[in-house]
Amino acid sequence: MSARTRLRTAAVALALVATAGSSALLTACGPVADTGSEAAPATPGARSASPGPAGSPGPAGTTAPVSPLGLTATTPSTAAPAGTGAPGTAPAVADGTAHSALTISNGTRYVLMNGTSVDFGTAVRDLAWSPDGARAAFITGSGDLATANPDGSGRVVVARNPGGQTWSHPTWQVAPAAGEYQLPAKNNLIFAAAKDGVTRLKRVTATAAGAVPADLALGTYADENAKPLPETGNTWPSAGGTYGTAVYANTGTGEVYIRDEYLRQQGSALTPGSQPALSPDGEDIVFVRAVDGHDHIFALTDHGSRSKDLTPHATTDYTEPVFSPDGRTIAVRTPSGIATLPADGSAAPTVVSGHPGLPAYRGGHR
Repeated sequence: MSARTRLRTAAVALALVATAGSSALLTACGPVADTGSEAAPATPGARSASPGPAGSPGPAGTTAPVSPLGLTATTPSTAAPAGTGAPGTAPAVADGTAHSALTISNGTRYVLMNGTSVDFGTAVRDLAWSPDGARAAFITGSGDLATANPDGSGRVVVARNPGGQTWSHPTWQVAPAAGEYQLPAKNNLIFAAAKDGVTRLKRVTATAAGAVPADLALGTYADENAKPLPETGNTWPSAGGTYGTAVYANTGTGEVYIRDEYLRQQGSALTPGSQPALSPDGEDIVFVRAVDGHDHIFALTDHGSRSKDLTPHATTDYTEPVFSPDGRTIAVRTPSGIATLPADGSAAPTVVSGHPGLPAYRGGHR
């Protein structure tokens, strides 16, 4: 069964249960590089999407940073490939990321990857990688949406925060054109924007510069009993699959939703939970749900008709799950670091890094 058919079948079935019981790739104007630079937060480690004040350490790459993670840091100005360390120095080993596609960010300007710490020249919040691993998307210390190369260079402000808003958790919506259905290719960034306590999902072309994001349309599956989907309270989007399918959570209903763009835009509630992650092929969904005082990682199984606890014996909180590029492994955040577990739940989580932060996987990792 195809990814779209499987998830749509699940969405329709679960939508009925819930009811009973309760654009084309746009040509951007010339890239505008973000030459600003923000200082690392005074207290590294907390993952926050709240815009912070910009510091003044000078243009990116002109300082000689000392990573708060205790690791050798490369800077954008050195143009050193990620993982090689600063020129003339041996890269420090960052457990869990060496020889791995796993990356860890913690709200500072430093990102752990390839066994070293890379200086992005600005605070990096809610980092997410493009499917091919060529670009990173994140929220800067100024609250803007930006992209950059894996070594922190080539930073572009895709959309500038107009002020009074908190942007968070960007995800890449990338899909090839489907000529047989007259569907254009997609290369977008979807993220959450909070203003005056109201959160909505936004979308902007990933190759834009200084663009104004648009509200993301949310419509239900064609069903006479389907309830209108909530337009506010939506957060934590995660996209994947051939057609740019996305999942997201709603803080008001406490449920995970699917947004389907196959032929036309449709969607539905799937299951109670938060912080969902869609596998790269769009076939599987994992999410967070509280059980007996701890946050557990769940997966939708049996074509989305059942929720399976992947961490039934949890004695700590497992949050912010993300799939590896091959969809076989899930990385999660814990209070003490990063753990990984098989996506099928066949083994308990194993701590792979003592560095707390937000896990992400870089597709196309070399």
